[in-house]
Amino acid sequence: MNIKLRNDAEQIARTAIAEMSPDSAIKRALKNKKFSGRIFLISVGKAGWQMAKSAVECMEQEIYKGLVVTKYNHVLEEIPNVTCYEAGHPVPDENSFLGTQAVLEATADLNEDDTVLFLLSGGGSALFETPLVSGEELQNITKQLLHSGADIKEMNTIRKRLSKVKGGRFAQWCAPAKVEAIILSDIVGDPLDMIASGPTVADASTCQQAMEIAEKYNLSISEKAKELLQQETPKEILNVHTSVIGSVRELCEAAARECKRMGYEAIILTDCLECEAKDAGIFLADILKAHKDEKGIAYIAGGETVVHVSGDGLGGRNQEFALAAAATLSGMDNLALISVGSDGTDGPTDAAGGYVDGDTYSSLQKAGYDYDAIMTNHDAYHGLKAVDGLIITGPTGTNVNDVAIGLISKEE
Repeated sequence: MNIKLRNDAEQIARTAIAEMSPDSAIKRALKNKKFSGRIFLISVGKAGWQMAKSAVECMEQEIYKGLVVTKYNHVLEEIPNVTCYEAGHPVPDENSFLGTQAVLEATADLNEDDTVLFLLSGGGSALFETPLVSGEELQNITKQLLHSGADIKEMNTIRKRLSKVKGGRFAQWCAPAKVEAIILSDIVGDPLDMIASGPTVADASTCQQAMEIAEKYNLSISEKAKELLQQETPKEILNVHTSVIGSVRELCEAAARECKRMGYEAIILTDCLECEAKDAGIFLADILKAHKDEKGIAYIAGGETVVHVSGDGLGGRNQEFALAAAATLSGMDNLALISVGSDGTDGPTDAAGGYVDGDTYSSLQKAGYDYDAIMTNHDAYHGLKAVDGLIITGPTGTNVNDVAIGLISKEE
C-alpha cells in the first residue's frame, strides 16, 4: 500500500466532509429569525442530531417541544428540551415507526400561531415513517428496491405513496401551523420533493411514474399497496418555507480546496454522478491510468451510485466503487482512489467507504481472495477489510451524498 497516497486521500476526504458540518450553515439559516407562537423543533435524518444541536445552541427563542429521529449510534449526547430517537436505516424498523408516531403526537394540536422548525437530512425516508401498509410489507418493498438497483428518486417515488408523512403529507398534518424547513441535501440536483421523500414538499412525481417503477423492477406488492400507488400525493403546499443549506456540489468544492492546499491540481469531473458503482469505479480508474505519467493531479467526482445486488456479500456503494477500480490500477504505484459517504456510513456496514491503490489487487490475491468472486458477490466490505482498505470515520453529523477522489502522486 502507498501510505503517502493513503494518508493524502483520507485527509482530503475527511477535511471535505468536516467542512460540510451543518453547524455553521444552521446558524446562518437561523440568524435573526424570529418565529411566532410555540416552536416545535423536529429534526429527522442521519444528520438529525447534529442539526438539532446546532439549532438549539444558536436560537434565542425557547423550544416548546423538540424531537429527533436519527440513525442508530448517531445521538452523541443529550440536547436540552429535545427527545431523541434512534431507528433503522436503510430499512425502517419498529423504532422508525415509534419515533415518527412521537412526532405526530407532539404536533397533533398545532394552531395557526405555531411554528414547526423542521430540520431534514438524508436517510429520512427510512427513519421518518408511518406506513399506510403493514410495517412488514413496507420493509419488504424497501429491501426489494434496495436490491433492484433502483436509484433514489425511483425508490422515493414509491415510498411517498405508502406513507402517512412523506410526499408533503407531514406539512398537511402540521397545518394550519407554519413550517420552516431547513434541508441538508443528499440527492444530486437537490430535488426538494425527493430528499427524504419530501415530507414538507409538494410531490412532483405521479402515480403513473410510480406504477411504471413497480413494473420496471417487478416489485412484489399487495393489492393495498397497488391501490396506494394509484392515489395521488399533495401537489400544493402553502404553509412551508424551505431553505437548502448544503449539497454534494459544495462537498466536491471543499475536496478541491483541500487538494489544492496539499499541492494537487484539482479537477472536479462531476457532482452529478448517477450510475452503477462498479462502472463508476472502473471509469475513474481509467482516467487515472490515462494520465499516469503526469504528477500531482486529483480527479473528484460527487453524486450517488447504485448497486444491483445479486449475491449475499456485504458492502455499500462506496466500497464497491473503490474496489471496482483495483484491477485497473493494479501495478501502478503512483495511483490511488478513495470513495466515501459523507455521513460516515456506507450500506449496512460500519465503514464510510474504501481506499484502493496499485497494490490492492495483488494484496487480495496474496491473502487468498478471488477478486472476481468478491465483485460478483458484492462483498466489497470483506475484500477491502482483508487489505486494510476500509475507511471508517463513524457518524460525521452531516449527509450531503458521496465523494470519490482519484489521486496521481506528486512524487517521481
